[in-house]
Amino acid sequence: MSRLSRILTAAAGLILIVMYFTTLWRIDLEAPQYPEGLGLRITLTDVQGAGEFDLQKINNLNHYIGMKQIVPESIPELRIMPWIIAFLIGSALVAAVVGRRRVHTLWLATFLVISVIGLADFWYWEYDYGHDLNTEEAAIIVPGMAYQPPLIGSKQLLNFKAHSWPGTGGYVAFLSMGLGLLAWGLDWRRAHQKRAARPEHPAENERPSPNAAAILVLAGLSASALLGGCTPEPEPFHFGEDAGAYCRMTIDDERFASQVVMKTGRVFKFDAIECMASWLETDVANENDIHSVWVTNMEDPGALIPALEARFVQHEAIRSPMGGGWAAFGTDEEALGALRMLPASDSGATDNETAGAPKTYSWFEMRRHVHIH
Repeated sequence: MSRLSRILTAAAGLILIVMYFTTLWRIDLEAPQYPEGLGLRITLTDVQGAGEFDLQKINNLNHYIGMKQIVPESIPELRIMPWIIAFLIGSALVAAVVGRRRVHTLWLATFLVISVIGLADFWYWEYDYGHDLNTEEAAIIVPGMAYQPPLIGSKQLLNFKAHSWPGTGGYVAFLSMGLGLLAWGLDWRRAHQKRAARPEHPAENERPSPNAAAILVLAGLSASALLGGCTPEPEPFHFGEDAGAYCRMTIDDERFASQVVMKTGRVFKFDAIECMASWLETDVANENDIHSVWVTNMEDPGALIPALEARFVQHEAIRSPMGGGWAAFGTDEEALGALRMLPASDSGATDNETAGAPKTYSWFEMRRHVHIH
């Protein structure tokens, strides 16, 4: 490593000391009844209120909606984080003193992995507090509502607007990472220029540095892991155990099971498509908060498909749990083929028949039919 790269690496490690004396992350809450605002300040070893009594006020509010109390002593990460930062500081100084690219690369890769794990753990901590509600003791219950603040940015939670941003210590961590990457990049460029100046090894000029490839792959995997961990996904059904969010009936038939996935990650399950469509028409469901809607392909029971891509049919011979007779398929061909296999309606033409021609519906057309009927 060059002298400049070693100095930058040492600086990247030493500035992490600032994290012991500053706020890592800050969460602020705005609401009409609290014009002065409320807030939390998360440090390496504690969770404190932004004001003298803010933590107590927030815990009181949490009690009303069934959220757990925030007790810093019960958060294990606050005992572990000081040691992790101490390790990163010490290993950065070792890398600077040793002056070997491989040692520096190992430190930088460790830093990247710890950063991703730390952010993912913080997101999960927020998720757990916002979703694991004690509804039996809560004074205020809003069906379908979760109270997870954003990882970064702003979000409306009932009449509160939550803002979540790094504090000084968080920005210092990003700066340290940037200095480490800069040191690595300068040293890689210097080594690459030296190899290019050697005429006896022309083929090496075309080969990427193994360390460069390793860093790029690691950075890509880290980013994918973080983004993937924050993407809401449908949950598997537990047939015979799960209850429908609207009718509260036990979900038994895997041919009609469906679910709504909220942007917060919360999932609402239903025993029938028409049950889910009816729930979406209630005031409980704010569609701006919905991430995705999933239905079961009747041709492949147990396989969920996006409702926006599905085709729907209705027939009295389809015995759906709620009696609406709706089923979903992956394509028009599958849906029409299934309709032709069903017996003729006893009451003449059905919603799926116009002048004798079977008909399929899109998700929005199906919802309008459910609402009309």
